[in-house]
Amino acid sequence: MTRKRPTNPRGDIDALLGASAQLARAPQTTQTLAVTALRPGAHQPRRLFDEVGLADLARSIAEQGILQPLLVRPVGEGHEIVAGERRWRAAQLAGLHEVPVIIRDLTDREAQAAALVENLQRENLNIIDEVDGKLDLIGLALGLSREDARARLIQLLKEEPGTDHAALDTLFGPLRETWASFAKNKVRILNWPPAVVEAMRQGLPYTHAAVIVSAPEEQHARLIALAAEGKSRSELREEVERLKVAMPKGKVPMHRALQVGKSLGSRRLLARLDPADLKALDRWLDKMPPGVRAILESESAE
Repeated sequence: MTRKRPTNPRGDIDALLGASAQLARAPQTTQTLAVTALRPGAHQPRRLFDEVGLADLARSIAEQGILQPLLVRPVGEGHEIVAGERRWRAAQLAGLHEVPVIIRDLTDREAQAAALVENLQRENLNIIDEVDGKLDLIGLALGLSREDARARLIQLLKEEPGTDHAALDTLFGPLRETWASFAKNKVRILNWPPAVVEAMRQGLPYTHAAVIVSAPEEQHARLIALAAEGKSRSELREEVERLKVAMPKGKVPMHRALQVGKSLGSRRLLARLDPADLKALDRWLDKMPPGVRAILESESAE
């Protein structure tokens, strides 16, 4: 469902980022709370906590302590973690009973924005969680659902600079990436085959996934299994090249045709296209091979 769009996106984004900016302000009033008095945040964008990474962080905490306090907010009779759940989990592995915290009274919207910005600035975030998180942040700023934010982002690439462009420039300022680069290079990942996207959610590196999607879809499960066994990116690329050589000449990978057909059969996708893109699509369809056209026409006549 589309949310009510803010009347002043730029000012609204400044307010949203303010909650996260509090973490960087000095001096900070730090308190300590028992780990049992804290609970995970409802707006945590990170779905997967890597066990090896948590163990490494726990060792670091055992040696040096927690260097950056957790940001928490009062909820009911306890406190909810807004930013720092990974430190909280690692602290428990390290045997700590208390953790340093900064307590802030935040609304649900401010808490979600702070959680997103804090996590999206970290380099160890899963790529799918990163894409979903940034779309959620855009949705918060522009008053849109995640899916509508995705469509609006692609649309903005085609429009002259305006209010929404300026708003996204501000929003992506702390994220070490422009919104245009994100739209062009990362959002497309969500269009990859579901099996690959799910494997990425479970920790398959983006670099490995990019190699796997270049292979026929019927080979994806096997290639994902090879990656899980520890095959390197170069080894996966060699396997994909071997598969391409073994494929009979002139044979078109079925997964590409199926993916195009599925996408073009989506009313939602077609509704996102502007008039110029629809005309270009018609011109492209006019160029389909005569044999394909004949089969389609015969099936539609039945």
